[in-house]
Amino acid sequence: MKILYRSRGTMNYTSTRTSVAVLKDMHLLELVTDAVQRTGTALWSRYSTTARPADRGALSRALDQNEKSAVGYLRAALAVARPRAGWVGEEQQFTALPPGEWWAVDAVEGNINLVHGLSDWSVNATLIRDNEPVLTVVYQPVGDLTYTATRDAGAFVNGIPLNVSAKTDLRLAIATAGQAEVGQRGTYRLIGASIAAMLEHTLLVRATVPTTFPMLRVAAGHEDLFWQYQPSLAGVAAGVLLITEAGGMVTDLHGAPWHPGSPGILACAPGLHVDALKILTPLHY
Repeated sequence: MKILYRSRGTMNYTSTRTSVAVLKDMHLLELVTDAVQRTGTALWSRYSTTARPADRGALSRALDQNEKSAVGYLRAALAVARPRAGWVGEEQQFTALPPGEWWAVDAVEGNINLVHGLSDWSVNATLIRDNEPVLTVVYQPVGDLTYTATRDAGAFVNGIPLNVSAKTDLRLAIATAGQAEVGQRGTYRLIGASIAAMLEHTLLVRATVPTTFPMLRVAAGHEDLFWQYQPSLAGVAAGVLLITEAGGMVTDLHGAPWHPGSPGILACAPGLHVDALKILTPLHY
């Protein structure tokens, strides 16, 4: 299995238009990896560990500038790679998708971290085929880490295979809850209740944004389980494929298979799934 991994270099926005009548997923992975890494390199040039926006205006300008510098190039590159694939928009983040291929993309995942000089930000692109993630690339410029996965071919970071935790005892688990998306105030109490419940049964509980990073850590076995209420598709699609290809389990909060539009998600090591559901399912509306 050939995985393209390129160390950070100089950004070049010149793109060669490639004829892609039919692309195998492994070939497509190389094109997507290149596009995601180039987008991340452009953002890296804007990143500073000393960044500290002091007011709402400065914060908004920094966020908007990062989005504008990343989305246009990445969308164009992915359109060349897969011209018939749709693009998941805001109105489709919480629903099932129509049949066919769709790109679920966050060109600046963790933008709020980037503009505050923190390390947890990335560029994510996931191809969803008939409501199932089949290919993903996540590039984290801080650390120069490239996570890749294709369906039935494994998950990797910089070409090294990923494997989820082998833990079977929930009392030893490191668990992370994803925060609600902005405006979803109805889930705040539910998040608090679920964290309180998990604190009774696990070694350590965290709550964080963005969603991608705890899911990367579950795929790599550094953490053991992740859950979130009302997750956005672009936030979890990459993690779903990486975790399942690394040997983990991903379901909704009732134990049914996860799919775009599921109102909740649980991603964890297989040996913890049943016990985690016993805690979370009774809380879920």
